[in-house]
Amino acid sequence: MFISVIRFVLNGWIKTQYIDPEFHFSYYGFFWISNPGEAGIYLLFTIMALTSLGVTLGLFYRISAVLFFISFTYVELIDVTNYLNHYYFVSLVAFLMIWMPAHLGFSFDSRRKGFSITQIPYGYVLIIQLLLSMVYFYAGLAKLNPEWMLEALPLRIWLPMYSHLPLVGGLMNELWMAYAFSWFGAIYDLSIPFLLFYSRTRPYAFIAVVVFHISTWLLFPIGMFPFIMILATTIFFSPKSHKKVLSHLKSIFSQKGFLNPISRRTLYKTNYQKLIWSIFTVFLIVQMALPLRAFLYPGKLFWTEQGYRFSWRVMLMEKAGYAIFHIKDKKTGREWEDYASDHLSAMQAKQMSTQPDLILQFVHYLKQRWADQGYEDVEIRAEVYVSLNGGVNRLLVDSNIDLTQIKDSFGHKTWILPY
Repeated sequence: MFISVIRFVLNGWIKTQYIDPEFHFSYYGFFWISNPGEAGIYLLFTIMALTSLGVTLGLFYRISAVLFFISFTYVELIDVTNYLNHYYFVSLVAFLMIWMPAHLGFSFDSRRKGFSITQIPYGYVLIIQLLLSMVYFYAGLAKLNPEWMLEALPLRIWLPMYSHLPLVGGLMNELWMAYAFSWFGAIYDLSIPFLLFYSRTRPYAFIAVVVFHISTWLLFPIGMFPFIMILATTIFFSPKSHKKVLSHLKSIFSQKGFLNPISRRTLYKTNYQKLIWSIFTVFLIVQMALPLRAFLYPGKLFWTEQGYRFSWRVMLMEKAGYAIFHIKDKKTGREWEDYASDHLSAMQAKQMSTQPDLILQFVHYLKQRWADQGYEDVEIRAEVYVSLNGGVNRLLVDSNIDLTQIKDSFGHKTWILPY
């Protein structure tokens, strides 16, 4: 995550995603999260960088873990259009690490305290293993849909874009290759958790993890996600394997004079163990339930996107849209049009034009903007055309409804037109 923060800064994304946009889309229930301004954003990223190092080195670990979780999650909550599955995964792991004794061995804190712990309860390891398993398994279940399995969509759209690659480029235009990628992806996601838990298949499963994620990294612009998943998956290896690596590292640091002998204590104990297990249990129940909420809504999930976020549905659709907002001043009867490109960044406009809840937020933002200019009572209708997985453009929302009269909620959005 330290590398991720530095990468974010060097690419100028702090400015383009958090400073330049005049409006930010909020998560429902988190409207109180606001952009703290340029100085505040840079402060949050500075805290993220320092505390990610603190967690890595085990230096003031508990404070670092809490501050990293708060700063990272706050930044992610500023704008929905920045949502990525692995950002959500990082927030979850960061929350879990607050409660973990990850700083009591091979860390600066253990040197400072004068002792190190050699054993911890397996529950601290198991919680991360189960979270990773849920990520993979739910991603696999989500692939068991007709478009992915029977039509090889959206891979049959994406793969031909890489036909220029040397050696494998010619294969990217082949339909059977799209089907092979689709079926392998589903089988991989559904089976990999079980193969990682079983000691005999674990080494081969980890090789598959590396090959799969490096392949997706080379083909698709998914940033740090492959490396986060590869490194996180090492937690499935046995304590013996980790001890070998640590022993080798300790010998290197000892030779350089960085480590001095310290006393050892066998088992980690805390007075809050029952509370921690309770927190972990509730955490797992919530994470198991969240992906299932999509089944509570009618209609095609990829179209309505109700219950789509936080459900590990990764790279399952190709969606593009174009929106025109028709505005009418009720007092004078004057009518005109407004466009997202006049108010949003290119990425914000792209994300908004295919997601109904963001369209509704943007309408209410436009209402306020025009009210500030003296048009205090306007109606706004959204004419939004969306193409799903290369299909024809269809109207996404009812263009006859004044969206300024609608408030967002967890309920079904009846103003979304059926696919």
